[in-house]
Amino acid sequence: MSAFQDLEILLVEDNEGDIRLTIEAFKEAKIRNHIRVVRDGEEAMSYLKKQGAFVDVQTPDIILLDINLPKVDGKEVLHMMKTDPLLKSIPVIMLTTSSAETDVQESYANHANSYVIKPVDLNKFMEVIRSIEEYWISIVKLPSR
Repeated sequence: MSAFQDLEILLVEDNEGDIRLTIEAFKEAKIRNHIRVVRDGEEAMSYLKKQGAFVDVQTPDIILLDINLPKVDGKEVLHMMKTDPLLKSIPVIMLTTSSAETDVQESYANHANSYVIKPVDLNKFMEVIRSIEEYWISIVKLPSR
C-alpha cells in the first residue's frame, strides 16, 4: 500500500458510543483513512460481498469486528469471512468487551488476526484504538486491495 493511498477501515459495531470513540481516535491518526460503519453481522456480510446498498464500496484494508452483534454475531461473520477465498486475506481485529476464554479461543481458531478487549475507561479505550492504529496501520504491511 502506498503512503498516498487512503486506508479503508470497516468498523462492525452496534454500540453508538463505541462507534463515536473509535472514529474520534482514528481522526487523531496521522494516516489518512476512511472508516465505514455497519451495525450488525448481516450488514457486514452484505458490505463485504458488495451486495444491495453496498455494491460500489471498496474492499476494506482492515476490519474491526465486535463479537456481540445483532442478527449475525461477530464470531459467525469471522468464520464466514475466513472461509471465503475472496475475503480471507483481510485482517480482522476482534474488538469486544468479551474476555471469555471460549470467545478468545474460537476467534483465533477462526483465524482472527488479533483479539482486543475494549476497556471500560474512556482514556484507556482511546489508547487501545491508537495502539491498533499505530501497529496495524503504521507498522504492519497490509495486503494490497
